[in-house]
Amino acid sequence: MLRTLELLQNSKAVKRFEILDFKAGEKFYYLKIRADIKNNTELFIREYMSVREEKYSYHWQENDGKLITRWDNAPHQQVKTFPHHKHFSDGTVVESYEIRLEKILKFIEMQLGVKQ
Repeated sequence: MLRTLELLQNSKAVKRFEILDFKAGEKFYYLKIRADIKNNTELFIREYMSVREEKYSYHWQENDGKLITRWDNAPHQQVKTFPHHKHFSDGTVVESYEIRLEKILKFIEMQLGVKQ
């Protein structure tokens, strides 16, 4: 969880972020965050990490709610990188090699033309 916060804090694409929900136990945590991106878009982050499983969803959208890209590992799409995949605004679903927030933020920074 601390790594997630550190990545957001150090990202050149993120203006600010807010923790919407956080739960933790001895062997798990759940984190939900809304991040404002510098081009007036939003990134919603959900991570559930435990000893036995990791679930994530990184939902990047326009400020009016229109999807740009969503990365997740819900097992509902049969792609080469199953269960990891990404959704685009046109309904297309493709394999995803960006399965950590660090890669997602780098992707967004590249899209924005932000230098590292």
